[in-house]
Amino acid sequence: MADDRRMMRVLKGETLSPPPIWMMRQAGRYLPEYRATRQEAGSFLDLCYSPDFAVEVTLQPIRRYGFDASILFSDILVVPHALGRDLRFEEGRGPLMTPIAEEEIATLATTGFHERLGPVYETVRRLRAELPGETTLLGFCGAPWTVATYMIAGKGTPDQAPARLFSYRHPKAFAKLIDLLADMSAEYLIRQLDQGADAVQIFDSWSGVLDEASFAAYCEAPVRRMVERIKLRHPHAPVIGFPKGAGSRYEGYRENTGVDVLALDWSVPLTTAARLQRQGAVQGNLDPMRLVAGGTALEEGIDRILQSLGGGPFVFNLGHGVTPETPVEHVAAMVARVRGQ
Repeated sequence: MADDRRMMRVLKGETLSPPPIWMMRQAGRYLPEYRATRQEAGSFLDLCYSPDFAVEVTLQPIRRYGFDASILFSDILVVPHALGRDLRFEEGRGPLMTPIAEEEIATLATTGFHERLGPVYETVRRLRAELPGETTLLGFCGAPWTVATYMIAGKGTPDQAPARLFSYRHPKAFAKLIDLLADMSAEYLIRQLDQGADAVQIFDSWSGVLDEASFAAYCEAPVRRMVERIKLRHPHAPVIGFPKGAGSRYEGYRENTGVDVLALDWSVPLTTAARLQRQGAVQGNLDPMRLVAGGTALEEGIDRILQSLGGGPFVFNLGHGVTPETPVEHVAAMVARVRGQ
């Protein structure tokens, strides 16, 4: 049945008109129904780890907009949390962790990893049963580099200087952390596919801050390690790579990592996107601020993307996640315009 889903057909190289559409962070604070469920759940982690709540918020944008794909509601930092690191979310500050020390990397608790993530796997299983048959179910995780930046700094930082500095000062320990995250994240995605996910996306939200050598070592190499591991178990499951901010390094990313599909951020020129599309499917890349603005800015952005990429294998999406201030009616207008309604 997965091969009959429009999104899956494109991920495997078909060209469809209109293209399938979904949004990164499509289950989130811009939706009033999400805010109500979030309040009922209590903490953000309770929302992620309760299958009842996580299934509900994952389904909300599908009910409202009928997107072609649904993405598991969770967070990239459940992986270090399952490895025994502390994690909390504070309003206005985002995720907070105790920064990991060099000597602590060897003590990360892989035993019980999947048991701690059991509620997430249950959410995936229930979603596949409850989603419309035509809707693709995406699993996801954070890429090792991006997850490591939060583990080292203990929070998000503007340019991830703490993690970059750590990688230079402690290269052996950092490589050990990256390899461990690659292996455990791959196993996490494999379990999501086992439970019914059709495809998976790897988010490398901070790839754009690295120099050339570090990008190859800490973004591309670990994702290749992950893809190879995933394909041994699920050879036909598409893997989407999203190296946000990679710039000119998008050109070699698919070949260097083995991902099937490239998700593009909004800064990637459409001429570049069209060239990348010759190698396989691409996804993206509307500026989320055009969606906030609505009107002519939104319409022109959509039309340029469709004109440039609609003739090849393409999934319409934003160039990053939808923001909380986005009007719901603008999302409806975007969906209608992409679908020619």
